[in-house]
Amino acid sequence: MAAPASAASSTPVSTRVPRAGISELWHDKAAAIGLAFILLIVFLALFAPLIAPYDPAAQSIMARLKPPVWMERGTWEHLLGTDNLGRDVLSRIIWGARATLTIGAVTCLLAATLGTVIGLWAGFMGGRTDSILMRLVDIQVSFPGILLILLVVAVLGPGVWTLVAVLSVTNWMVYARLVRGIVSSTRQTPYVEAAEVIGCRPARVIFRHILPNIVSPLLTLAILEFTNIVLAEAAVSFLGFGVQPPATSWGLDVASGRDYLFIAWWLVTFPGLAIVVTVLSINLFANWLRVTTDPEEREKRFARAEAARRRRGRRTVDA
Repeated sequence: MAAPASAASSTPVSTRVPRAGISELWHDKAAAIGLAFILLIVFLALFAPLIAPYDPAAQSIMARLKPPVWMERGTWEHLLGTDNLGRDVLSRIIWGARATLTIGAVTCLLAATLGTVIGLWAGFMGGRTDSILMRLVDIQVSFPGILLILLVVAVLGPGVWTLVAVLSVTNWMVYARLVRGIVSSTRQTPYVEAAEVIGCRPARVIFRHILPNIVSPLLTLAILEFTNIVLAEAAVSFLGFGVQPPATSWGLDVASGRDYLFIAWWLVTFPGLAIVVTVLSINLFANWLRVTTDPEEREKRFARAEAARRRRGRRTVDA
């Protein structure tokens, strides 16, 4: 009877921690700013057809290489200037957000799904199955990811879905390792052992007792890996193997503007700045999420706050 009680008692704790963390978000200025930028970028991506002032592929030779509005020759018609074909830079950045976030989200979903399934299988089965699957993970981790991406894209041809597929194949290993470790440790807990002893089916044990322990760290990892996907997509598109014209992405825009770097700096600067802001914002928010959902990190944070409060109290008494 003790095992079910412990399992039941763990559920309220896991639900209270995220709620408390959400209330603490507004006290963490860096995380709040990061989340605000993330929501802004997602909003731009979702409503790009309504927000972007021009079609990102529309060309105007008469307006080519126009500088941003605050510079000489700049106009309010093109706030961030135009490229060598007269395409509006602001519109291309907004539409590029849609392409970049779509690739990142779909890739993370596929990689997380594949890695979770393999990690669950390895951790739950154990023994030889665990050893074989983890050796496969080690082999793929040892192979340079960017080289594999370039080889596959060169064989299958560049394109968005080819890029999504190959990025998913090269990023599932981190999820498998995380899930396998959590499953292996969770299987040794009293409530899981009790469920197995009383004859619960493996599917019930996994979905009722193991998966709830995976969701929080898996979500944090997926958010962190999203930044790696964004950077990888930008790098592959920069090399010409990713998103292809007339579509647009931030990496493709940086590649298109590199030949004009010294005469039209805005072609590289603004897409590059979009990549930097997106990655930095996600990292700030992911760091807060990691601390909020990890009990050990929360205890360390609380201990540091208590120590700082005591030091302030001693200084006040001495004064």
